[in-house]
Amino acid sequence: MTAPRRMGTENSKTRQVLLDVAERLMLDEGYASVGIRRVAREAGVAPALVLYYFRTLDDLFLAMLRRRGDHEMERVVRLLDGPQPLHTLWRIASHPGNALTTEFAALANHRKAIRAELAAFADRYREAQLAALTRRLAETGVELPPEVSPAVLLMLTNALGRIIMMENTMGMTTRHEEALAFVERFLHHYEGDAEEG
Repeated sequence: MTAPRRMGTENSKTRQVLLDVAERLMLDEGYASVGIRRVAREAGVAPALVLYYFRTLDDLFLAMLRRRGDHEMERVVRLLDGPQPLHTLWRIASHPGNALTTEFAALANHRKAIRAELAAFADRYREAQLAALTRRLAETGVELPPEVSPAVLLMLTNALGRIIMMENTMGMTTRHEEALAFVERFLHHYEGDAEEG
């Protein structure tokens, strides 16, 4: 019987550098640019070292997704704990930094393991957002119209923010001004002007 293959530790500095390189490539050139040899070349190491830390390319993508996902979940819950949860939710949903999420969504169309991990994370992320938003709305005394639950507001905000962000990256802005004016009126009605920060 052969001994199990050794793997590098998760908290290794080299592993973190490899993840940083892969993430940068994904953001700059798309998920298709991320490969074992390319990551190795960009990091200045041998491909075997990449495989020492990640058995497969999917393992590298999964590690990227988990690292970014855990950090993002903590960040969003912390941000939603501020004095203007609706303004914060809109800033999160419409932020162009969601490009990495878009790349993972595209990758998930082709890789079953990525799809399963992304779906599981998205469910946890949405529930964490909803819990933080619901709690802050109650604490700040914001009363939404009866037909708009915090869950519906969360879905609508995320959907509109993502659509506008994706269309902006394509250079499409048709009717954005109208939609953004509506969002501003809605946010102002419930929370006043946005605070700096």
